[in-house]
Amino acid sequence: PGAGKERWAATACVLTGASRGFGRSVARLLAPRLGRGSLLVVQGRTGRGLEQPGCGVRCPCPWQVVGTRWSSQSLPTQTIPWFLGSLGDISKSFLDLTDPEEINQYFAFNVTSALCLTSSALQAFGERPGSVRTVVNVSSLCALKPFKSWALYCSGKASRDMMFQVLALEEPGVRVLNYAPGPLDTDMQLLARTKTGDVEMRQQFQRLQESGKLIDCAVSAQKLVNLLEEDTFPSGAHVDFYSL
Repeated sequence: PGAGKERWAATACVLTGASRGFGRSVARLLAPRLGRGSLLVVQGRTGRGLEQPGCGVRCPCPWQVVGTRWSSQSLPTQTIPWFLGSLGDISKSFLDLTDPEEINQYFAFNVTSALCLTSSALQAFGERPGSVRTVVNVSSLCALKPFKSWALYCSGKASRDMMFQVLALEEPGVRVLNYAPGPLDTDMQLLARTKTGDVEMRQQFQRLQESGKLIDCAVSAQKLVNLLEEDTFPSGAHVDFYSL
């Protein structure tokens, strides 16, 4: 995508986490915008969320639904591991995080795989005259602000934001956006208000839900699509839902 809706023609779009929540809302908005000659590859934890009747995704171009990995036929060069996001064990405080294997697994799942997928995809879809390559990292306020009991999640989000800022610096021909979608009304928020170890933080999340301040995924996804169509953000920028 680039400046204006006319740039969505002949687009190759790779979307992870698309079977539910925010990713599914983004898929619903992106799919109808893709024109002739486009390719949409969507991924979810199982893929079923985008295949079942009534999922609301209508795409005029070829598209492929995959589970936790894509095949060598999906991209022209190699097999690439998918990445998803996870909270980690938010019942634990900083001092409870003593198992190196648990911590390494978290960062491998949330940071390492994001780097490997992005770099491999950018190599697969190389520079072409007249084309624009755009990378969107789903970020969070947690990338900027610490939350008690969320040491892993906050560290992972901060790491990814910086990682994609480096990409923007190294590759000026790639548009890079770190988009924080706000406190979404998703299963993740349910976990936040029931499993967060710090009582004060858990109560804050509960008040968000009780006061109706959680954001509908479709509303935040629309803001993201608007950002991509306007294409005026500085590459590498962290843009928050509430700043738009």
